[in-house]
Order: sequence, then C-alpha cells, then structure tokens
Amino acid sequence: MKNNIFENDGKQLPVMEHFLSIQGEGYHTGLASYFIRIGGCDVGCHWCDVKESWDPQRHPLTAVDDLLVFIPQHIETVVITGGEPTLYNLDYLTSRLKEMEKIIHLETSGTGTVSGVFDWVCLSPKKNELPLPEYYRKAGELKVIIQNKTDFDFAEKQAKLVKNNTCKLYLQPEWSQRDKMTPLIIDYVLAHPQWKISLQTHKFLKIP
Repeated sequence: MKNNIFENDGKQLPVMEHFLSIQGEGYHTGLASYFIRIGGCDVGCHWCDVKESWDPQRHPLTAVDDLLVFIPQHIETVVITGGEPTLYNLDYLTSRLKEMEKIIHLETSGTGTVSGVFDWVCLSPKKNELPLPEYYRKAGELKVIIQNKTDFDFAEKQAKLVKNNTCKLYLQPEWSQRDKMTPLIIDYVLAHPQWKISLQTHKFLKIP
C-alpha cells in the first residue's frame, strides 16, 4: 500500500481536515500554526485520538493548490500531520509552502518514504512499526508517548538512535493514562534531565 500511495505526484492529497489553532504539544507548544491533517495511517496505535484519519478512502483527494488559499497570510508556521503524512509524496506541498515563505513542521512516526523540505521534524516513534533510519537524522524533536512503565525503556532506546545531537527529547503521557503516568514522568525527568515533559495542552484548552 505504501508504495502505491507514494507514487503519485503529490498535487492531490486525502486531506482529512485543515484548521488554524495553537500547537499543543512538544517544543513549539503555544505557537499559532495552521494544521494540515492528511488521512491514511499504517501504524494504528490503539490509543490514537484521531482514528478517523486512518482510512485514506474516507477523505476525498484535495488539490494542494486549492487547500493553500485557506492559510492566513499572517501565520508563519504550517504543521503537516496525520494520520501518517509520510505515506505520500510531500514534495509539491512543501515546495508550494516555501513559495509562500512558510515555516514547515512535520509530525510523523517516520514509517513512510522521506520527501519534502521541512524546517522542523517531530518524530514520534511507535513500538509496532519503527521509524526508517533517515528520520533519526532529521528529527529536531523526539516525542515518545508514555502509556506504561515499559515505554521509558523504549524511549531511551529511541533516543540512542537519534543522530542530531541538538534533538529535543520529550516524554508525553498518553491522554487516557495521564493521571497515572504523569507523576511517573515527572519523577523520571527529575532523574533524567535530558528529557522534558510534553503535555497535550490543546486538550486542556479545548481547542483543535
């Protein structure tokens, strides 16, 4: 499936939604951004909060050129997210955004073919399908979701694979387990200060 999806020219993409909001997670928390969520995912985390994004057939192809007119001129940062956006050829989308002088962020599990030009890559690896090696070189931010205690070991193993020595390391409680896991994450970060805590602040703020 991956190769068949990727072979298109990227001028049309199965966009699930696009919207203006505040970045709620990770290094750029609090930043006004325009989000483009592309449908289709090959990872399928059981705790995913956007399961409706998994099936690309549910989201009709949208012309990239038609999509870009919705991005406000005064907004500098555009976040490409999913689903898993790297299932698609992102060269055309990112080239057009660069023509618009936008700062482009990618949120990915790192499972799909590398394409496009990004100013920031947030890599969020998952146990059931690990990232391709090149994403460990591109990551400006490694964000590991903590659902149970074994995820701390997974996070450390993933951090050792990152090739960018300036990469920011984040541990984020899985939303449904936040009351249980957040105190453990706090203790872990206090003992391992190379890590920081990421919270889904957009959910507390009740915004997209």
